[in-house]
Amino acid sequence: MMETSKKTFPTIGIIGGGQLGKMFIQKASQWSVQINILDKDATCPASVLADHHILGSITDGNEIQKLADISDVLTWEIEHIDVDKLMELQQEGKTIIPNPEILKIIQDKGKQKLFYQDNNIPTAPFFIAQNKTEAKEKLAQTTFKKVAVKACTGGYDGKGVFIADRNSILENPEIIPFDTALMVEEFVPCKTEIAVLVARNRKGELAVYPAIEMEFDPQSNLVSFLISPANIPLHLEQRAEQIALQCAEAFGSAGLFAVELFLSEDDELLVNEIAPRPHNSAHHTIEGFYTSQYEQLLRVLLDMPLGSTHLKMPCAMINLVGPETGSGKYRLKYFNELSSLPGVYVHLYGKKESKPNRKLGHITIVQPSQEKVLEITQKVRTLTEIEIIA
Repeated sequence: MMETSKKTFPTIGIIGGGQLGKMFIQKASQWSVQINILDKDATCPASVLADHHILGSITDGNEIQKLADISDVLTWEIEHIDVDKLMELQQEGKTIIPNPEILKIIQDKGKQKLFYQDNNIPTAPFFIAQNKTEAKEKLAQTTFKKVAVKACTGGYDGKGVFIADRNSILENPEIIPFDTALMVEEFVPCKTEIAVLVARNRKGELAVYPAIEMEFDPQSNLVSFLISPANIPLHLEQRAEQIALQCAEAFGSAGLFAVELFLSEDDELLVNEIAPRPHNSAHHTIEGFYTSQYEQLLRVLLDMPLGSTHLKMPCAMINLVGPETGSGKYRLKYFNELSSLPGVYVHLYGKKESKPNRKLGHITIVQPSQEKVLEITQKVRTLTEIEIIA
């Protein structure tokens, strides 16, 4: 009688238990990979799927140690964690992907911009200031007419960014709403914003996804819509992919890297930010690509060959966020109508409460042509109402 071989996978520990962790576990469950999570919220999205949930803070080194004790490989789904503990664990021999040194850079927007500068990665001109007064003094020495002021630490999902013209800051630097070190960059008027996802495995092999084009909500600064592939000339798409690969090579670590870029009015591509984890700009890969971003990360963590990054069909994604007014229990009002549309996939993250601009889910649209994608998207956009019910 022939024996069948059984693949034994290492156990993966995720720091954070939000929707990114949940979607990762959904993929991992297909291969019966054991996943542990650390999150202080007993009802976080990933809690319903994790094999083991450690209730604790992601900024507490002792809690991260507990996760490390029951996991073979560690990764994260959010940047605001205790990176010093991760570096300590790595020195002790624990496998952590990506390298925590990268997170140390990413957690500080000033260090992130200096990293781009040091590695000849194109980015908008900038300076770093320790406070508002210094920001005013340094701004006076530049030719910047308009700036994006970013808190070096603590910002996320559009928070921690302040746009202002030069004169208003020179007249009154107190309008800057952050009491921390600042990264001040020249505001780049742009045609569009794009993102490119890159995977790097432990052997140093790279896989790059086609560039996508994003729209942002002007109030929340969150991605509201994206389309894949991006509607840009081929030479610009190739340049964007080359820059994203350059970023991954500069980090020199296994992992998944979402590179966000500005396309200026002069057709210059400039790196805005990099997320060293699964990202909102690549949720569409679940249905639209042969290998989703979550499967690709799983392959990296399990030390497997990288998967295909080919597009199955043109696709788009719409974010579902809580309405500006009101908080509480909620429902997607037109769920049935959305679910009846062919090529439309609704993802609800399972968060217990809606809050203004809180990410509650997303919808992917997959169609045979980009024209059809845009046509169905118009229909979907009329059906995305989040209704507060309590």
